[in-house]
Amino acid sequence: MNISYDYYRVFYYVAKYKSFTAAAKVLMNNQPNLTRMIKKLEYELGCTLFIRQRHGISLTPEGQKLYAHVAVAFEHIQWGEDEIAREKSLQSGTVSVASSEIALHCVLLPALKTFRSSYPGIRLRISNLSTPQAIDVLKKGLADLAIVTEPFELPSDLSCMVLQPIQEVPVCSTSFSLGIGTSLKAVLLKKYPVIGLEEQTGSFSFFSDFFNEIGLPFSPDISAATAYQILPMVKSDLGIGFVPIEFLKKEDMADLVILQMDPPIPPRNICILKRRDMPLSVAAGELEKVIMQKK
Repeated sequence: MNISYDYYRVFYYVAKYKSFTAAAKVLMNNQPNLTRMIKKLEYELGCTLFIRQRHGISLTPEGQKLYAHVAVAFEHIQWGEDEIAREKSLQSGTVSVASSEIALHCVLLPALKTFRSSYPGIRLRISNLSTPQAIDVLKKGLADLAIVTEPFELPSDLSCMVLQPIQEVPVCSTSFSLGIGTSLKAVLLKKYPVIGLEEQTGSFSFFSDFFNEIGLPFSPDISAATAYQILPMVKSDLGIGFVPIEFLKKEDMADLVILQMDPPIPPRNICILKRRDMPLSVAAGELEKVIMQKK
């Protein structure tokens, strides 16, 4: 059968209100039109759906069976329409973001604070991952956006935009008897333990390339799981760590010493990635705008 959706819509409202007049008001139509459409539906189905009585109408057994299915369908459609309307007005919805540790603290958290205050009804799912993991999650469609730090290989099905540069510096505790601004050349660096991130992270790749250029292998004496674990290890006198300057802004620097690298550590970028073949939801698009405004 190829019966028009409009016929079932009229049937739903007439059966729901048990009145052609009431259904006509809801549908902003007139009673003769609704009567004609119900007769057409009854003809197509080959059965009577309503019993006309003096004080109204009632459903026939066939009409009751049909209504049981049509009501479920129409209520689901209404729920879907309402959900879309709420999401379009940013009253509800979910946004998923995969983020590397440095990008999370330097870019994403400030943006989320602004976004959350403006749209408290939007649920946020934040995954704190390494850069390669975040890109993989985005490619698989498990996140709307990825906020990551260079370096990385950009897959062809993802787009990338630079958000801001970050500058990392070597830091140690005062127990190492190194003065602020001490220039760490390759020879001097060999004397001290180094704290770095684990392999399979963008930061490990970045510092491996940098250390190779100055004639040293990058083989951290202590490996941290996340970038935010490096400072506590430095404060515990475990070695020299490399952290973004942004991480030091809220730190008590009484027991920390900022050093310099010779040659200097080059800056790298924090980037926002998204899929080329999948448009963002209204909520995810709004979060992207907030992130871009924080550039």
